[in-house]
Amino acid sequence: MRDMARVAFRLAVITLFVPAVMAGAGALFGAAAGTDDQARLTNAKFETHSAAAGLDHEVKAFAAEQEAPAWIGYATPLVDGRHSMCCWHVGGKAADCCGQCELEASKGTGWSDDECESGNGGVHLESPGAFFVLLRAADHRITRVRTFSAGCSIDAGGLRVLWLTGVKPSESVAVLSALVVPANFDDHDNRSPASGALAAIAMTADPAADRALEAFIAANQPEKLRSQTAFWLGSTRGASGLRLLESMAKNDPSTKVREQVAFAYTTSREPGATDDLIQLAKADESGRVRGQALFWLAQKAGHKAAGAITDAIANDPDMATKRQAVFALSQLPKDEGVPLLIQVAQTNKNPEVRKQAFFWLGQTNDPRALDFFEQVLKK
Repeated sequence: MRDMARVAFRLAVITLFVPAVMAGAGALFGAAAGTDDQARLTNAKFETHSAAAGLDHEVKAFAAEQEAPAWIGYATPLVDGRHSMCCWHVGGKAADCCGQCELEASKGTGWSDDECESGNGGVHLESPGAFFVLLRAADHRITRVRTFSAGCSIDAGGLRVLWLTGVKPSESVAVLSALVVPANFDDHDNRSPASGALAAIAMTADPAADRALEAFIAANQPEKLRSQTAFWLGSTRGASGLRLLESMAKNDPSTKVREQVAFAYTTSREPGATDDLIQLAKADESGRVRGQALFWLAQKAGHKAAGAITDAIANDPDMATKRQAVFALSQLPKDEGVPLLIQVAQTNKNPEVRKQAFFWLGQTNDPRALDFFEQVLKK
């Protein structure tokens, strides 16, 4: 289940979106360090242009020209941390993630907080300083947003790609924010411009990105937008993101959104995230939220997690939450979880709780559980 949780973490990630291209088949641009870097692109009708007139002006003018699909892209600063945006191969291993990407591919790219090695020479993408944003224009409007790490190789499929230089990060956030239209979060299309734009904002190292994300978690925004924003706050925004998650945990009126906040805490590398998750497991008014917090606590493990889970078994007033807490014990490492399940099965006064403990002990296939069952049966 711990592996399943990690898979769920990656699947929770929203699809992202890519770089620029050189004219002529086989031509490549090497990724360097500055924010005017160009993506490693092949098979593109490539042009460059200055964004001195303003990014919003350039994007609107480009979109207005395009009836057939074309792309406009630029580099922008990347937030601190290990963030890889590339094409995941079957198996999902970090070392397999940076193969050839297709700009028009329907599946998009994947995001991971693992270090990613390039399939074209072992380029490490742990801290590249910049990433690439590409916007697809067709039918005279922006139809998609993709992001890519430096080092990813991208096939543009023979399409026009206009690469902008001199783009200001705050202007990027403004243009992308205009694409995060709340109505677009009422459907389930994660390839919409809104979802890609939200991901790109979250990856941007600029104070404007924090302000935009804070606006997206306002109570009047759609639940889906608030939930997706919670994920990115935890996984990319560090201390500022954790502060916003803490506000959501206290103030968001939606049970569904607060369940996503519980998961988002597990994606944060900030020291206080586990304590916040424990507090959510203890104090949220919803048993569903408390149960989800207990589940994700079990995935983080550690003594703090085990203590919070056993406390919920003993003291939470909601029976469904108690069941979830017993299940959470089964998700701890066996050296922690099995002894605690045996203790619950032996000593808890609630027959339903003991029944749950017996059930999950039976799923562990642990010799200690079998010995315990034998002792009980011999009495």
